[in-house]
Amino acid sequence: MPFTIINQTNFYSGKVRDVYTIGTSQLIMVATDRISAFDVILPKPIPYKGQVLTQIAAYMLRQTKDICPNWLIDTPAPNVSFGLKCEPIPVEMVVRGNLVGHAWRTYQSGKKVLCGANMPEGLKENDFFPSPILTPSTKAAEGHDEDISPEEILSRGLCTKEDWETMCRYALALFERGKKLAKEKGLILADTKYEFGKYKGEIMLMDEVHTPDSSRYFYAEGFEERQSKGEKQKQLSKEFVREWLIANNFMGKEGQSVPDMSEEWVQTISKRYIELYEHLIGEKFSPQALTDAETLERITKCLTNSAL
Repeated sequence: MPFTIINQTNFYSGKVRDVYTIGTSQLIMVATDRISAFDVILPKPIPYKGQVLTQIAAYMLRQTKDICPNWLIDTPAPNVSFGLKCEPIPVEMVVRGNLVGHAWRTYQSGKKVLCGANMPEGLKENDFFPSPILTPSTKAAEGHDEDISPEEILSRGLCTKEDWETMCRYALALFERGKKLAKEKGLILADTKYEFGKYKGEIMLMDEVHTPDSSRYFYAEGFEERQSKGEKQKQLSKEFVREWLIANNFMGKEGQSVPDMSEEWVQTISKRYIELYEHLIGEKFSPQALTDAETLERITKCLTNSAL
């Protein structure tokens, strides 16, 4: 059941998060343990997933706030973020350092241009691009996001030319910082996405950053050797959940049924999320299981203090 929060003016329940508008200019975002793939919520929650994502995002937002302003003010509970309510810009800034995922599928089909970005000839899956590329997508209210070129973004009036240039500059600088932070922990940040919005006319970084739900990581150790041998790369991301679903004949298409999730598989997913936390943050994960009453108490105290 959703909380009833002081000064709450709106509530929205997404696939994996519950978002409360506080007054006109603030948000409480609760990262639940729900997990989704192929735009479908899977039947069982993943223990501590909400806490993992909240704490990684908060860490990364703190590590990048010198690059651009962001929405986060505080994290009053393990899976709760409190921050500024921005007006979203309906464009996802996807940055790719490696030829993987959607970019690889596009490349494999014979196309060497993705969202206006050129992909060089002669690359193999997971190879590094000569320099990171930007492949934006529309931020769909429902259903799948769609690829879009910078020219289309401007012609459709999704943002101004000045805002587009600012978001490009921010996104590429954030990716460089993300790569540096990953490298220090023996990882490669292969691709990720950023979402921006405006608060009092200023462009701000919104949502989560460099988490396993918004990013794809490779293990750096052995990467070049695996590439040279044409072997599959070791990933640390949510991709293994999608691969499991595909192996069980589910891709979110009409007529397909979500496969049953055993308790053992649920625990495996939870452990993988915790593993990524420990790799990225460089410290042991400390699970915290608060009751709803305890979480609400912390939220209330945070909001009361912020109003003083």
